[in-house]
Amino acid sequence: MKILIYGINFAPELTGIGKYTGEMADWLVAAEHEVRVVTAPPYYPEWRVTNGFANVWQTDRKQGAQVWRCPLYVPAKPSGLKRLLHLASFAMSSLPVMLRQATWRPDIVWVVAPAFMCAPAAMAFAALGGAKSWLHIQDFEVDAAFDLGLIRGNTLRHWVQGAERWLIRRFDRVSTISGRMVERALAKGVNATRVVHFPNWVDISGITPLARPSTYRAELGLAPDAVVALYSGNLGNKQGLEILADVARLLQDDPRIQFVFGGNGSGRADLQARCAGLPNVRFLDLQPLERLNAWLGLADVHLLPQRADAADLVMPSKLTGMLASGRAVLATALPETELGRVVTQDAACGMVVPPENAAAMAKALRDLAADPARRAELGANGRRYAEAELSQDVILRRFEAQLLALVQGDAA
Repeated sequence: MKILIYGINFAPELTGIGKYTGEMADWLVAAEHEVRVVTAPPYYPEWRVTNGFANVWQTDRKQGAQVWRCPLYVPAKPSGLKRLLHLASFAMSSLPVMLRQATWRPDIVWVVAPAFMCAPAAMAFAALGGAKSWLHIQDFEVDAAFDLGLIRGNTLRHWVQGAERWLIRRFDRVSTISGRMVERALAKGVNATRVVHFPNWVDISGITPLARPSTYRAELGLAPDAVVALYSGNLGNKQGLEILADVARLLQDDPRIQFVFGGNGSGRADLQARCAGLPNVRFLDLQPLERLNAWLGLADVHLLPQRADAADLVMPSKLTGMLASGRAVLATALPETELGRVVTQDAACGMVVPPENAAAMAKALRDLAADPARRAELGANGRRYAEAELSQDVILRRFEAQLLALVQGDAA
Protein backbone atom coordinates (compact mmCIF):
# COMPACT_ATOMS: atom_id res chain seq x y z
CA MET A 1 0.00 0.00 0.00
CA LYS A 2 1.25 3.50 -0.89
CA ILE A 3 0.63 6.09 1.82
CA LEU A 4 1.30 9.81 1.45
CA ILE A 5 1.52 11.61 4.81
CA TYR A 6 0.92 15.36 4.66
CA GLY A 7 1.29 17.69 7.61
CA ILE A 8 3.30 20.54 9.05
CA ASN A 9 4.86 18.53 11.92
CA PHE A 10 7.09 15.52 11.27
CA ALA A 11 10.02 15.15 13.65
CA PRO A 12 10.44 11.70 15.22
CA GLU A 13 13.39 12.96 17.29
CA LEU A 14 11.28 15.62 19.04
CA THR A 15 7.94 15.45 20.87
CA GLY A 16 4.22 15.92 20.29
CA ILE A 17 2.49 15.54 16.93
CA GLY A 18 5.74 15.42 14.98
CA LYS A 19 6.98 12.50 17.05
CA TYR A 20 3.74 10.53 16.69
CA THR A 21 3.62 11.09 12.93
CA GLY A 22 7.24 10.05 12.59
CA GLU A 23 6.73 6.91 14.65
CA MET A 24 3.66 6.03 12.59
CA ALA A 25 5.67 6.37 9.37
CA ASP A 26 8.47 4.19 10.78
CA TRP A 27 5.96 1.49 11.79
CA LEU A 28 4.24 1.50 8.39
CA VAL A 29 7.59 1.19 6.59
CA ALA A 30 8.53 -1.72 8.86
CA ALA A 31 5.18 -3.30 7.92
CA GLU A 32 6.34 -3.14 4.26
CA HIS A 33 4.18 -0.25 3.08
CA GLU A 34 5.58 2.49 0.84
CA VAL A 35 5.53 5.83 2.66
CA ARG A 36 6.20 9.37 1.51
CA VAL A 37 5.94 12.49 3.66
CA VAL A 38 5.39 16.15 2.73
CA THR A 39 6.13 18.33 5.73
CA ALA A 40 8.09 21.33 7.05
CA PRO A 41 11.50 21.50 8.72
CA PRO A 42 11.35 21.05 12.52
CA TYR A 43 10.53 24.36 14.22
CA TYR A 44 8.29 23.53 17.19
CA PRO A 45 8.15 24.28 20.12
CA GLU A 46 11.04 26.77 19.88
CA TRP A 47 9.39 28.65 16.96
CA ARG A 48 12.60 28.56 14.97
CA VAL A 49 13.94 26.02 12.50
CA THR A 50 16.09 23.56 14.46
CA ASN A 51 17.99 20.26 14.36
CA GLY A 52 20.37 21.37 11.63
CA PHE A 53 17.66 21.97 9.01
CA ALA A 54 17.49 25.00 6.75
CA ASN A 55 14.20 26.72 5.95
CA VAL A 56 14.28 25.70 2.27
CA TRP A 57 12.91 22.94 0.06
CA GLN A 58 14.90 19.79 0.80
CA THR A 59 14.57 16.01 0.96
CA ASP A 60 15.74 13.41 3.45
CA ARG A 61 14.89 9.88 4.53
CA LYS A 62 13.55 8.67 7.88
CA GLN A 63 13.69 4.90 8.41
CA GLY A 64 12.88 4.21 4.75
CA ALA A 65 10.27 6.93 4.24
CA GLN A 66 11.05 9.58 1.63
CA VAL A 67 10.52 13.02 3.19
CA TRP A 68 10.02 16.31 1.37
CA ARG A 69 10.41 19.40 3.57
CA CYS A 70 8.96 22.72 2.47
CA PRO A 71 9.84 26.19 3.81
CA LEU A 72 7.43 28.24 5.88
CA TYR A 73 7.17 31.52 7.75
CA VAL A 74 8.08 30.96 11.43
CA PRO A 75 7.23 33.96 13.63
CA ALA A 76 9.49 34.45 16.63
CA LYS A 77 6.50 35.66 18.67
CA PRO A 78 3.37 33.99 17.27
CA SER A 79 0.10 35.92 17.48
CA GLY A 80 -3.28 35.11 15.97
CA LEU A 81 -2.55 36.78 12.61
CA LYS A 82 1.04 35.55 12.51
CA ARG A 83 -0.12 31.97 13.14
CA LEU A 84 -2.51 32.22 10.18
CA LEU A 85 0.30 33.51 7.95
CA HIS A 86 2.57 30.76 9.29
CA LEU A 87 0.08 28.02 8.37
CA ALA A 88 -0.80 29.58 5.03
CA SER A 89 2.88 29.82 4.05
CA PHE A 90 3.31 26.05 4.45
CA ALA A 91 0.09 25.32 2.58
CA MET A 92 1.40 27.40 -0.35
CA SER A 93 5.01 26.17 -0.35
CA SER A 94 3.95 22.52 -0.11
CA LEU A 95 1.42 22.68 -2.94
CA PRO A 96 3.91 22.12 -5.82
CA VAL A 97 5.53 19.29 -3.87
CA MET A 98 2.14 17.64 -3.39
CA LEU A 99 1.46 17.95 -7.13
CA ARG A 100 4.80 16.26 -7.77
CA GLN A 101 3.51 13.13 -5.97
CA ALA A 102 0.83 12.58 -8.65
CA THR A 103 3.10 10.33 -10.70
CA TRP A 104 3.62 8.10 -7.64
CA ARG A 105 -0.16 7.49 -7.38
CA PRO A 106 -0.62 6.87 -3.63
CA ASP A 107 -3.47 4.71 -2.38
CA ILE A 108 -4.17 6.99 0.60
CA VAL A 109 -3.47 10.63 1.36
CA TRP A 110 -3.31 10.96 5.16
CA VAL A 111 -3.29 14.52 6.48
CA VAL A 112 -2.97 15.58 10.11
CA ALA A 113 -4.52 18.67 11.68
CA PRO A 114 -3.03 20.88 12.93
CA ALA A 115 -2.65 22.35 10.39
CA PHE A 116 -6.16 22.36 8.95
CA MET A 117 -5.02 24.63 6.12
CA CYS A 118 -3.40 21.53 4.58
CA ALA A 119 -6.77 19.78 4.32
CA PRO A 120 -8.04 21.40 1.07
CA ALA A 121 -4.93 20.45 -0.90
CA ALA A 122 -4.96 16.92 0.53
CA MET A 123 -8.60 16.36 -0.38
CA ALA A 124 -8.21 17.83 -3.87
CA PHE A 125 -5.04 15.85 -4.55
CA ALA A 126 -6.69 12.59 -3.45
CA ALA A 127 -9.78 13.25 -5.58
CA LEU A 128 -7.78 14.07 -8.70
CA GLY A 129 -5.45 11.10 -8.26
CA GLY A 130 -8.06 8.51 -7.37
CA ALA A 131 -6.67 8.04 -3.84
CA LYS A 132 -8.62 7.75 -0.62
CA SER A 133 -8.49 10.74 1.72
CA TRP A 134 -8.02 10.52 5.48
CA LEU A 135 -8.07 13.52 7.84
CA HIS A 136 -6.64 12.94 11.33
CA ILE A 137 -7.52 15.58 13.93
CA GLN A 138 -5.09 15.90 16.85
CA ASP A 139 -6.63 19.20 17.93
CA PHE A 140 -9.82 20.92 16.84
CA GLU A 141 -7.62 23.91 16.11
CA VAL A 142 -10.33 26.10 14.59
CA ASP A 143 -12.58 25.77 17.65
CA ALA A 144 -9.62 26.13 20.00
CA ALA A 145 -8.28 29.25 18.25
CA PHE A 146 -11.57 31.07 18.76
CA ASP A 147 -12.42 29.65 22.20
CA LEU A 148 -8.98 30.53 23.55
CA GLY A 149 -9.07 34.00 22.04
CA LEU A 150 -6.17 33.46 19.64
CA ILE A 151 -8.46 34.59 16.80
CA ARG A 152 -11.48 36.84 17.35
CA GLY A 153 -14.65 37.86 15.54
CA ASN A 154 -18.09 36.26 15.43
CA THR A 155 -18.54 36.78 11.69
CA LEU A 156 -15.12 35.34 10.95
CA ARG A 157 -15.85 32.38 13.21
CA HIS A 158 -19.15 31.68 11.45
CA TRP A 159 -17.51 31.58 8.02
CA VAL A 160 -14.41 29.65 9.08
CA GLN A 161 -16.36 26.99 10.97
CA GLY A 162 -18.80 26.67 8.08
CA ALA A 163 -15.89 26.05 5.70
CA GLU A 164 -14.42 23.55 8.16
CA ARG A 165 -17.68 21.57 8.38
CA TRP A 166 -18.06 21.54 4.59
CA LEU A 167 -14.52 20.30 4.13
CA ILE A 168 -14.27 17.57 6.74
CA ARG A 169 -17.51 15.96 5.57
CA ARG A 170 -15.84 15.26 2.22
CA PHE A 171 -12.97 13.13 3.50
CA ASP A 172 -13.31 9.37 3.15
CA ARG A 173 -12.21 8.95 6.77
CA VAL A 174 -11.95 11.36 9.70
CA SER A 175 -10.13 10.17 12.81
CA THR A 176 -9.39 11.78 16.13
CA ILE A 177 -7.82 10.84 19.44
CA SER A 178 -10.56 10.70 22.08
CA GLY A 179 -14.19 9.74 22.47
CA ARG A 180 -15.33 13.32 23.09
CA MET A 181 -13.44 14.50 20.02
CA VAL A 182 -15.18 11.76 18.00
CA GLU A 183 -18.49 13.18 19.25
CA ARG A 184 -17.42 16.65 18.13
CA ALA A 185 -16.59 15.34 14.64
CA LEU A 186 -20.05 13.77 14.44
CA ALA A 187 -21.59 17.06 15.58
CA LYS A 188 -19.88 18.77 12.65
CA GLY A 189 -21.82 16.53 10.29
CA VAL A 190 -19.32 13.77 9.52
CA ASN A 191 -21.12 10.50 8.73
CA ALA A 192 -20.68 7.99 11.56
CA THR A 193 -19.46 5.33 9.12
CA ARG A 194 -16.50 7.56 8.25
CA VAL A 195 -15.37 8.45 11.79
CA VAL A 196 -12.54 6.47 13.40
CA HIS A 197 -11.18 6.61 16.96
CA PHE A 198 -7.39 6.64 16.52
CA PRO A 199 -5.83 7.38 19.93
CA ASN A 200 -2.28 8.40 20.65
CA TRP A 201 0.00 5.58 21.74
CA VAL A 202 3.12 5.23 23.84
CA ASP A 203 6.25 3.12 23.57
CA ILE A 204 5.69 1.01 26.69
CA SER A 205 9.08 -0.68 26.24
CA GLY A 206 10.95 2.63 25.96
CA ILE A 207 9.15 4.34 28.85
CA THR A 208 9.00 2.17 31.97
CA PRO A 209 8.82 2.77 35.73
CA LEU A 210 12.31 3.34 37.11
CA ALA A 211 13.75 0.80 39.54
CA ARG A 212 15.99 3.43 41.16
CA PRO A 213 15.94 7.24 41.50
CA SER A 214 16.25 9.19 38.26
CA THR A 215 19.71 10.48 37.42
CA TYR A 216 18.16 13.94 37.09
CA ARG A 217 17.66 14.13 40.87
CA ALA A 218 21.41 14.25 41.54
CA GLU A 219 22.04 16.56 38.57
CA LEU A 220 19.48 19.05 39.88
CA GLY A 221 20.74 18.80 43.45
CA LEU A 222 17.42 17.55 44.79
CA ALA A 223 17.28 16.17 48.33
CA PRO A 224 16.62 12.42 48.65
CA ASP A 225 13.24 13.08 50.26
CA ALA A 226 12.16 15.75 47.75
CA VAL A 227 8.78 15.22 46.09
CA VAL A 228 9.13 16.35 42.49
CA ALA A 229 6.15 17.92 40.71
CA LEU A 230 7.08 17.80 37.03
CA TYR A 231 5.62 19.61 34.05
CA SER A 232 7.15 18.47 30.77
CA GLY A 233 6.12 19.64 27.33
CA ASN A 234 5.28 22.63 25.23
CA LEU A 235 5.10 25.87 27.20
CA GLY A 236 2.41 27.40 25.02
CA ASN A 237 -0.96 29.13 25.17
CA LYS A 238 -3.44 26.25 25.39
CA GLN A 239 -2.34 24.75 28.71
CA GLY A 240 -3.17 27.48 31.24
CA LEU A 241 0.40 27.40 32.56
CA GLU A 242 0.01 30.42 34.83
CA ILE A 243 -1.57 28.14 37.44
CA LEU A 244 1.77 26.36 37.88
CA ALA A 245 3.42 29.54 39.15
CA ASP A 246 0.50 30.19 41.48
CA VAL A 247 0.67 26.67 42.92
CA ALA A 248 4.44 26.87 43.40
CA ARG A 249 4.01 30.15 45.25
CA LEU A 250 1.32 28.68 47.52
CA LEU A 251 3.57 25.72 48.38
CA GLN A 252 6.88 27.53 48.89
CA ASP A 253 6.44 26.98 52.64
CA ASP A 254 6.99 23.22 52.10
CA PRO A 255 10.61 22.76 50.97
CA ARG A 256 10.05 19.05 50.28
CA ILE A 257 7.84 19.83 47.27
CA GLN A 258 10.03 20.88 44.36
CA PHE A 259 8.76 21.97 40.94
CA VAL A 260 10.59 21.20 37.71
CA PHE A 261 9.27 22.75 34.50
CA GLY A 262 10.85 21.39 31.32
CA GLY A 263 10.20 22.55 27.78
CA ASN A 264 10.15 25.49 25.42
CA GLY A 265 7.48 27.57 23.79
CA SER A 266 5.87 30.98 23.49
CA GLY A 267 4.65 30.97 27.10
CA ARG A 268 7.95 30.13 28.80
CA ALA A 269 9.16 33.69 29.37
CA ASP A 270 5.88 34.64 31.04
CA LEU A 271 5.94 31.56 33.27
CA GLN A 272 9.53 32.25 34.28
CA ALA A 273 8.61 35.83 35.15
CA ARG A 274 5.71 34.60 37.29
CA CYS A 275 8.08 32.22 39.12
CA ALA A 276 10.78 34.81 39.73
CA GLY A 277 12.20 34.53 43.24
CA LEU A 278 10.65 31.15 44.01
CA PRO A 279 13.31 28.82 45.48
CA ASN A 280 11.21 25.70 44.81
CA VAL A 281 11.12 26.03 40.99
CA ARG A 282 13.65 24.92 38.38
CA PHE A 283 13.41 25.40 34.60
CA LEU A 284 15.03 23.12 32.02
CA ASP A 285 14.94 23.06 28.23
CA LEU A 286 13.35 20.26 26.23
CA GLN A 287 15.36 17.17 27.13
CA PRO A 288 17.01 14.70 24.70
CA LEU A 289 14.81 11.87 23.52
CA GLU A 290 17.37 9.29 24.66
CA ARG A 291 16.89 10.50 28.25
CA LEU A 292 13.09 10.54 28.10
CA ASN A 293 12.63 7.61 30.48
CA ALA A 294 14.86 9.14 33.16
CA TRP A 295 13.18 12.52 32.59
CA LEU A 296 9.62 11.26 33.06
CA GLY A 297 10.78 9.07 35.93
CA LEU A 298 12.02 12.17 37.73
CA ALA A 299 8.42 12.97 38.62
CA ASP A 300 6.76 11.89 41.81
CA VAL A 301 3.68 13.69 40.49
CA HIS A 302 3.12 14.72 36.87
CA LEU A 303 1.37 18.08 36.47
CA LEU A 304 -1.12 18.38 33.63
CA PRO A 305 -2.76 21.83 33.50
CA GLN A 306 -5.51 22.53 30.99
CA ARG A 307 -7.69 25.58 30.54
CA ALA A 308 -11.43 25.14 31.06
CA ASP A 309 -12.22 26.51 27.61
CA ALA A 310 -9.97 23.90 26.00
CA ALA A 311 -11.87 20.95 27.48
CA ASP A 312 -12.57 18.28 24.85
CA LEU A 313 -11.01 20.39 22.09
CA VAL A 314 -7.62 18.84 22.74
CA MET A 315 -6.45 15.68 24.50
CA PRO A 316 -2.91 16.25 25.81
CA SER A 317 -0.58 13.84 24.03
CA LYS A 318 1.85 14.05 26.95
CA LEU A 319 -0.57 12.03 29.10
CA THR A 320 0.47 8.75 27.46
CA GLY A 321 4.09 9.12 28.58
CA MET A 322 2.97 10.03 32.09
CA LEU A 323 0.92 6.85 32.31
CA ALA A 324 3.73 4.66 30.98
CA SER A 325 6.19 6.14 33.50
CA GLY A 326 4.17 4.73 36.39
CA ARG A 327 3.85 8.04 38.23
CA ALA A 328 0.78 9.76 39.67
CA VAL A 329 -0.93 12.51 37.66
CA LEU A 330 -2.49 15.75 38.89
CA ALA A 331 -4.58 17.44 36.20
CA THR A 332 -6.80 20.49 36.01
CA ALA A 333 -10.02 19.24 34.45
CA LEU A 334 -13.65 18.79 35.28
CA PRO A 335 -14.54 15.15 36.07
CA GLU A 336 -17.07 14.95 33.22
CA THR A 337 -14.50 15.87 30.54
CA GLU A 338 -12.60 13.18 28.69
CA LEU A 339 -9.34 14.07 30.43
CA GLY A 340 -11.07 14.02 33.81
CA ARG A 341 -12.62 10.63 33.13
CA VAL A 342 -9.35 9.06 31.95
CA VAL A 343 -7.38 10.31 34.96
CA THR A 344 -9.94 9.46 37.65
CA GLN A 345 -11.79 6.45 36.18
CA ASP A 346 -10.41 4.73 33.07
CA ALA A 347 -6.77 4.79 34.14
CA ALA A 348 -7.40 5.74 37.79
CA CYS A 349 -3.93 7.26 37.73
CA GLY A 350 -4.39 10.47 39.66
CA MET A 351 -6.50 13.41 40.78
CA VAL A 352 -8.28 16.23 39.00
CA VAL A 353 -9.09 19.68 40.33
CA PRO A 354 -11.12 22.46 38.71
CA PRO A 355 -9.25 24.38 36.00
CA GLU A 356 -7.70 27.70 37.03
CA ASN A 357 -8.12 26.93 40.75
CA ALA A 358 -4.62 27.22 42.16
CA ALA A 359 -5.70 26.69 45.77
CA ALA A 360 -7.38 23.37 44.94
CA MET A 361 -4.37 22.22 42.93
CA ALA A 362 -1.98 23.18 45.72
CA LYS A 363 -4.03 21.26 48.28
CA ALA A 364 -4.21 18.16 46.05
CA LEU A 365 -0.46 18.27 45.47
CA ARG A 366 0.21 18.69 49.19
CA ASP A 367 -1.99 15.65 49.89
CA LEU A 368 -0.22 13.53 47.28
CA ALA A 369 3.20 14.63 48.53
CA ALA A 370 2.29 13.42 52.02
CA ASP A 371 1.06 10.00 50.85
CA PRO A 372 3.72 7.97 48.98
CA ALA A 373 1.63 4.79 49.13
CA ARG A 374 -1.22 6.47 47.29
CA ARG A 375 1.17 7.90 44.69
CA ALA A 376 2.57 4.43 44.09
CA GLU A 377 -0.91 2.94 43.69
CA LEU A 378 -2.01 5.64 41.23
CA GLY A 379 1.21 5.27 39.23
CA ALA A 380 0.82 1.49 39.03
CA ASN A 381 -2.76 1.91 37.84
CA GLY A 382 -1.61 4.25 35.07
CA ARG A 383 1.10 1.84 33.95
CA ARG A 384 -1.37 -1.05 33.73
CA TYR A 385 -3.71 1.10 31.64
CA ALA A 386 -0.87 2.07 29.29
CA GLU A 387 0.10 -1.56 28.79
CA ALA A 388 -3.48 -2.65 28.12
CA GLU A 389 -4.80 0.24 26.04
CA LEU A 390 -1.98 2.42 24.67
CA SER A 391 0.58 0.01 23.22
CA GLN A 392 1.95 1.37 19.96
CA ASP A 393 1.83 -1.98 18.22
CA VAL A 394 -1.78 -2.71 19.21
CA ILE A 395 -3.03 0.71 18.10
CA LEU A 396 -1.09 0.79 14.82
CA ARG A 397 -2.10 -2.74 13.84
CA ARG A 398 -5.72 -1.67 14.25
CA PHE A 399 -4.97 1.46 12.22
CA GLU A 400 -3.31 -0.57 9.46
CA ALA A 401 -6.40 -2.78 9.21
CA GLN A 402 -8.57 0.32 8.83
CA LEU A 403 -6.29 1.67 6.10
CA LEU A 404 -6.52 -1.60 4.18
CA ALA A 405 -10.30 -1.73 4.60
CA LEU A 406 -10.59 1.81 3.21
CA VAL A 407 -8.46 1.04 0.15
CA GLN A 408 -10.40 -2.16 -0.48
CA GLY A 409 -13.71 -0.30 -0.18
CA ASP A 410 -14.99 -1.95 3.03
CA ALA A 411 -16.78 -0.21 5.87
CA ALA A 412 -14.75 1.35 8.67
